[in-house]
Amino acid sequence: MARGPNRLLASRVHRTATETLASTVYPNTYNPSPPWVTALANIPPSEIWTRPYPAQHALTPNRLPKSRKTPPKNLYRPTKIVFPEDKLRRAFYADHPWELARPKLLMEIDGMDARYRDWSKGLRQPGMKLSGESVVQRQLYLMQTAQMSRSQAYDVARKEFYKLRRFEETEARIAREEARAYGAYFGKTVNQVGMELEDKEYNAWLKWAGEEIEGQEMERQAAYANDVDLPVAEEGVAPDA
Repeated sequence: MARGPNRLLASRVHRTATETLASTVYPNTYNPSPPWVTALANIPPSEIWTRPYPAQHALTPNRLPKSRKTPPKNLYRPTKIVFPEDKLRRAFYADHPWELARPKLLMEIDGMDARYRDWSKGLRQPGMKLSGESVVQRQLYLMQTAQMSRSQAYDVARKEFYKLRRFEETEARIAREEARAYGAYFGKTVNQVGMELEDKEYNAWLKWAGEEIEGQEMERQAAYANDVDLPVAEEGVAPDA
């Protein structure tokens, strides 16, 4: 067994703990291999006491000249991770902002749902609702597999998306018409509810504006009514001193 300060080195901590547990100092009822021993072997402690420099995902230029002694800012901040889908996703939702208003399903089966999807077959995928993410993944597949440019792949995926959206809207419209034919009542539409709320706010504003105009007119008339008329002097008669 190592003795002295060397037994506390980071590279020997696991070995020292194993030898200590295997010694005869501990009773037989003690667990000779507690769970933290495996964790200590897989994740050894740091060699230094200070915070280590984080792993960088990209090459960073040397910003400090040799004569400067102060450390740069954000030295220990990890590099921003950028995925190829980020630009494609921003471009799609910039052209289709209303797609962000559609509800999305965030629940996954086992966290590996991407294994069950084959983007070579189109935007329709099992267990995934049609959305902007379908266009992004389809576009990325065409760029990597079909060797298309970014704009070409975007046009192909976008046209497929429009076709499926028109099919969904037509299917929903026909379903509503059939349901109404059998006596179903769906209530007011979203546009009707929005127009009623807008009319309500407009009428409230119109009432408030009328009251404000009426109050200003009354203040203006009251200001003229408070003026005192001076007596007019008759001809040949001097006014009182």
